[in-house]
Amino acid sequence: MNMLRLLRHGLLAALVSFSAVTHAADADNAAAAAPVKVVYHINEGLEQASNGLRNIRNHLAADPRAKIVVVTHAAGINFLLEGAKDKNGNPYDTVVSDLALQGVEFRVCNFTLQGRNIDRSQVHPDAKIVPSGVAEVSRLQAKEGFAYLKP
Repeated sequence: MNMLRLLRHGLLAALVSFSAVTHAADADNAAAAAPVKVVYHINEGLEQASNGLRNIRNHLAADPRAKIVVVTHAAGINFLLEGAKDKNGNPYDTVVSDLALQGVEFRVCNFTLQGRNIDRSQVHPDAKIVPSGVAEVSRLQAKEGFAYLKP
């Protein structure tokens, strides 16, 4: 009788262990299958924007499934304004449009637009205007699990 009880307990312990290992493996596989989510924070002007756009292109080359959101405020919105060009005279709008086609989202701070008296019509058409850039960065991190990068 004791031998039968020991066998049952041993079998039960083995099943519980197997279930825990299987559950952990399933969780690891689900985490590996989920795309990486990253918010790029741009607020310092055209040089930072150029660096950030280069980083994003490299990021997508290494991980095409990455979910990338670019949040801009202050001088960081400048590259998303009509007619903006980099230091070599290349327009930003083409790069932004190409990245948007790859799923990158661009967000512009409305407080910055209002504070600088910039009409919404001057913002790149692929960019979404959000109430506050800093609030958007913190929301993406706290509520949606985005990693934070500042080029």
